[in-house]
Amino acid sequence: MTPSDPLTMLGMQVHFPHSRFTLVPQNGTKKSWDFMQTHDSVSVLIFNTTSHCFILVKQFRPAVYMSEWERSKPKPLQPAEEESAEAAPAEPKVPEEDKAGETTEASSHQPPASAGVTYELCAGLVDKPDLSLEEIARQEVLEECGYDVPVTKLRKITSYRSGVGVTGSKQTMFYAEVSDENRVGEGGGKPQEGELIEVVKVPLHEAMTFAFDESIPKTMGVIFSFIWFHSNMSPKYKISTNV
Repeated sequence: MTPSDPLTMLGMQVHFPHSRFTLVPQNGTKKSWDFMQTHDSVSVLIFNTTSHCFILVKQFRPAVYMSEWERSKPKPLQPAEEESAEAAPAEPKVPEEDKAGETTEASSHQPPASAGVTYELCAGLVDKPDLSLEEIARQEVLEECGYDVPVTKLRKITSYRSGVGVTGSKQTMFYAEVSDENRVGEGGGKPQEGELIEVVKVPLHEAMTFAFDESIPKTMGVIFSFIWFHSNMSPKYKISTNV
């Protein structure tokens, strides 16, 4: 089946934010998908022209943490390994104690909270119908990073689909240049809304090394935007981005 083939919708049950629908492609193969309805979003690559660094945010993401937790759990033994384990004499296990002094099997495999922390572009949901994408982006830069950027200084980079396997929402990416004079607050998001955001600076000359360092958890938006900057903006500053 190609993307242009007609599809027949069967028994679609819509109960947002989580739904399931069934499609019968042209060849008659029945398939089902789960999907979630979410808002579109905006993101902003922020470059400080005073210090020649990028401004990112760092925050805890529960989904990333749970993924890392699942990854850290012991894998089930294969048949050959089970036979070997049964043949070997069992050694007494000494359980570890948690902070409360109680022993739990799960606690020995639970990763630290830092396993769920990621580096990201300043971003936010498009959930204010009376505001333009640029106005929403400006608000996010102010709330998360503490910079007051005029709407006219926001340059659209591109828009693309994110979460295509589950949400299909669209994100629009902007570029903004700021200086220390634009800094009017500490940023950090809105604690009353559960946001706990740390503002992070990445020097320009370290940007590409940062982008491709797999030991640093980051979103694809960070990598793409750094590459975009290297291709489109670096000549302006005549500074190597260390590719």
